[in-house]
Amino acid sequence: MVEKQIIKLFCEDKNLFTKYYKYVNINYIKLNYNNIYKLFIIINNYYNKYINNNNINKSELEITYNANYLLNEAERKELIALIDDIFATEVTNHEAVVELLEEHRRRCLAGDIARIALDVEDGKTSIEELNKIFGEFEHSQIEADEATVVEMDLALLYNTQVKTQGLRWRLNFLNQSLGSLRKGDFGFIFARPETGKTTFLASEISHMVQQTEGDIIWFNNEEQGNKVAIRCYSAVLGLTTEDLFRDIDYNQRKFEALTQKRIKIYDFDDSSRASRIDAILKTTNPALIIFDQIDKIKGFKADRNDLELKAIYQWAREIAKMYAPVIAVSQASGEAEGKLWLTMDMVDGSKTAKQGEADWILGIGKEQDNTSRIRYLNITKNKLLGDEDTLPDLRHGSSQVLIKPEVARYEDL
Repeated sequence: MVEKQIIKLFCEDKNLFTKYYKYVNINYIKLNYNNIYKLFIIINNYYNKYINNNNINKSELEITYNANYLLNEAERKELIALIDDIFATEVTNHEAVVELLEEHRRRCLAGDIARIALDVEDGKTSIEELNKIFGEFEHSQIEADEATVVEMDLALLYNTQVKTQGLRWRLNFLNQSLGSLRKGDFGFIFARPETGKTTFLASEISHMVQQTEGDIIWFNNEEQGNKVAIRCYSAVLGLTTEDLFRDIDYNQRKFEALTQKRIKIYDFDDSSRASRIDAILKTTNPALIIFDQIDKIKGFKADRNDLELKAIYQWAREIAKMYAPVIAVSQASGEAEGKLWLTMDMVDGSKTAKQGEADWILGIGKEQDNTSRIRYLNITKNKLLGDEDTLPDLRHGSSQVLIKPEVARYEDL
């Protein structure tokens, strides 16, 4: 959990706390992680009281918490376990956490600029106040740019980009070919209608959600969101719809135990705008982001349709860099109808623009006989590094897999 890493950094370095504390989304943390929220408050109280101290150790944090909150024995044990966990947490990528805090800082400053500019226009605030906050924003941009310099340490690069696994696929074929999905990775699947694109997503995210403490954020503007939610239930539990509804209370509890309510489906229509998506991502903790269908996202203008699509896919790539890996869904063109092994030129709406922005692309083909349960996966682009168990011969490989729509899962053959 990134909040635990932030708390540990704030305890270790007062300078980081002073710079970034007011930009942490405290209201979101309060609603979702009450004890974590209280620890942020305690750290603030501690540094305000002991102004000459530059860090907080574990016992000081526990004592300050106990001094501010009256706890029973069970709550005290829970607190001690939480603090032990935080101080045992290894901040594996210090720069990435600081970069996340810096991005939140810049966004907050940008919002302040917009509000103060309106006050200046209405005569409520002086232009000097706007210049002051704008100067802070320019300074934050310089700091952020400097922080993006890549650490040229080969062992570190190997550990973070290959050895340390990201989100693993349910389908072993994809683990052996693409490998893990990590922050910054952007790719998309494409297929003809009624091939099983939504089932593919449900199958994979239901496996990935149990590998992370972050949220699976699914922006849905294809089929009805309630239907997508039912497929996610089936995929997580491996149950048919009939079995799912046979014992609703039990299956609800089991689903929540496995997912911790971290699958969040936002049901948009085709008027959904990128700005609305940005606003949602700021207030969540994404570990994986789904765009189904990405081509329908609005808010981008260009002289030609292919250039507008290129802008959408460029934006999605930036989303992946800023928040979490992105899986998008696109249609295959008419020439893919009845084809088993789809190729990159069968992506609908663009021969180059969309494909050029992706790190990986997966085509899903099927036989014209709609009763067949065989699907044909073909990796048409792969720029991912993979994992230690990734097989080089499968980087641009293909495989037949089994679709089980009744339980919303794909299986290896």
